[in-house]
Amino acid sequence: MPDLKDYSGMAALSICEALLLAMNDRKILPEGEIIGVLRDAAATHENATGAEADMETHRAVSDLINRIIAGGNSVRRPQSN
Repeated sequence: MPDLKDYSGMAALSICEALLLAMNDRKILPEGEIIGVLRDAAATHENATGAEADMETHRAVSDLINRIIAGGNSVRRPQSN
């Protein structure tokens, strides 16, 4: 069963995704800038140093961010029919 930390992380991710979508929709940040923000966040975790337990967490976070980039979840893209 997820604990409070898991819920906090899921809430933070949902809020950030909603903010990125809103900034793109309102043309505050273009798609390229949003992808850049996500890549910067992933790189921060990819380049982290520390104990092995901490590194596992950083790798998992980086992997998740890279999956978000690949999936296009943080920008609205036209649906192809």
